[in-house]
Amino acid sequence: MEIVAIERKTFEELVAKFDRFISRMDAICHRHGEKKMSEWMDNQDVCQMLNISPRTLQKLRDNGTLAYSQINHKTYYRPEDVQRIVPIVEDRRKEAKFKGRTI
Repeated sequence: MEIVAIERKTFEELVAKFDRFISRMDAICHRHGEKKMSEWMDNQDVCQMLNISPRTLQKLRDNGTLAYSQINHKTYYRPEDVQRIVPIVEDRRKEAKFKGRTI
């Protein structure tokens, strides 16, 4: 193991910079930490609400019909975005029924 010696002044400056960094990170976390994940819906919630399959949900994401966010490989949707596409899904369901299919 190698020992590195630094001057007291350099060490104190380093500690002060680290303290400022911690203060900024705390401020950011406090400012953005108020967003509640309980307001967001996951894949299962959306599929149940719209009565669609996971594959149909994937198509809605892929073609840009439904906005989403991914956090740690899990997909979340804002309830207002899901409500916005309810008429679209109903129209597609009617078209599919007319053609003898389901969505």
